[in-house]
Amino acid sequence: MPPDPTSDNLPEKARLRREMRSRRLALPPAMARTAASRAVRRLWSLPVLAHARRIALYLPVGGELDCTPLAVQAWRRGRATYLPVVTGDTLCFAPFGADSALRPNRFGIPEPGAPVRHWVRARQLDVIVAPLVAFDEQTNRLGMGGGYYDRTLAFLTRRSSPRRPYFVALAFEMQKITTLPADAWDVRLDAIVTEERIYRIT
Repeated sequence: MPPDPTSDNLPEKARLRREMRSRRLALPPAMARTAASRAVRRLWSLPVLAHARRIALYLPVGGELDCTPLAVQAWRRGRATYLPVVTGDTLCFAPFGADSALRPNRFGIPEPGAPVRHWVRARQLDVIVAPLVAFDEQTNRLGMGGGYYDRTLAFLTRRSSPRRPYFVALAFEMQKITTLPADAWDVRLDAIVTEERIYRIT
């Protein structure tokens, strides 16, 4: 389901995006690097990561928590890694390695230049690691507002879904808020991992 432009939550979400992005960009680089290292180490403690063979992650933009250490560690452990590729109003995932050629998409976000025949769908992945702008302890996620992850992973909300990738986000602890306004199309995360703790869906 696409985002509804008449949703009563849109003004509050827009305000939160401005506030939280400013707060994220103000984080000192050394502190951000330390937090990223700790969060990635904590992420590997999740049991699902022990068996995951195909992991989608992201390249950080706008002060997002850097999950590059996750990619490097995944390669060392023999895991296949992927990056999201915008296709229309949803996402596919292209193979990503240390020698992958990257090119910016229409939003200026780097994407692998791998041929389409090598792309995979969300259902083919074991874990999808996403960025976020803000979250709450109920594992609600506030993204950039494009709705790409929500549209791509809408099938996770259906009980009949035969297979589901584990949907997790990496974030700074300071991105947590008490209650995040949620809409019907928002796909909740299975877990959120910060430098301080792990929040799981209840």
